[in-house]
Amino acid sequence: MDPEGAATATPTASPATGEPLSSSELLPDLDALVDLASRGQWRSLSDRLSRSRSLPSLLPHHRLLLSSLTALSLFKLRRFSDAAAALDPLLSSPDSSDPFDSPRFRFESYPDHYPSRSGSFVPFALRLLHAELPQRLGDRPQTLDRLYSLLDLVRSRIPHRSAGSADQWRRREAQVMAALCANHFTHREFDVALALIRGLLERDPADPALLSRLGYVQLQIGDLDGARASFARVEEMRDARRGDPGFENLLGRNRALGFVVAKDFASAVREYEACIERDPADVVAVNNKALCLMYSRDLSDSIKVLEGALESVPTAAVNETLIVNLCSMYELAYVNHGEIKKTLSSWIARVAPDDFDPSCTRI
Repeated sequence: MDPEGAATATPTASPATGEPLSSSELLPDLDALVDLASRGQWRSLSDRLSRSRSLPSLLPHHRLLLSSLTALSLFKLRRFSDAAAALDPLLSSPDSSDPFDSPRFRFESYPDHYPSRSGSFVPFALRLLHAELPQRLGDRPQTLDRLYSLLDLVRSRIPHRSAGSADQWRRREAQVMAALCANHFTHREFDVALALIRGLLERDPADPALLSRLGYVQLQIGDLDGARASFARVEEMRDARRGDPGFENLLGRNRALGFVVAKDFASAVREYEACIERDPADVVAVNNKALCLMYSRDLSDSIKVLEGALESVPTAAVNETLIVNLCSMYELAYVNHGEIKKTLSSWIARVAPDDFDPSCTRI
């Protein structure tokens, strides 16, 4: 969680000695906290944070960072009301219409701690979390309002930044637009999702992932010619990206979708198999190969594909979409599917990250 502040000059100094602070003095256990988050150990992170926040010598921007991590860990654990409660003390700001623009979140408000720094120290991830949280509490309109407000904020910052900083804010713009696109796509508001993707493509018309996403949305609305054209533009980039396995898999998944639309499931399976051979952790290819086998009435092999992925690449394969599909296949294939799903659920409880939703097994 990097602060979004503007300028820095010298390392933060100890108010007592004037000497630069070491990383351990700045924020004890920071590396350990980041490691826990990267491994999805959100319960352990929450426990560690409760101890770190009690340290008396924390600087203001580190207190905000720890509060942000606390809210994020609660969010990941689906304790959305608790996450909102953790954010409440940060948002009660009488001095600004935007609580994150409060002077208490600016370096220059603490000259003794930051004599040579200015700008906001609000982590951008905290703004995103603040925007996404209302939907988890049943208020999607507020999430959309906050995301669009955040998009306006990001765009207002870009023209006033140096080249390197402007690039960072453009990446943040793409991040917010991706969140909005996913939100509208999930709620089948395909026209809005298309407009957002095309807006991104105006700035970067040669982004193969964006072009592929455009093709996926076009398939959803039945624009087969448009989808073929989008996927063809990605194919045209192949010579320049030859040897990149990630790009080759993107091409393979695009081709496979074309075969799926044509109900040529055998050809789609071959494309997905090539993707899996290049990258066994390509969980999209694994999942879709299994679905194609199921559509071909080969339920036994479709189950073997998903079970094999869980065994060989559990870190990638333990996700809700794949598990939902596997459990649906169990229900179709076995009379005693309840016991099989219980065994699967017990195994998942031992290997899954803390933010995995166990309800997807439908036990």
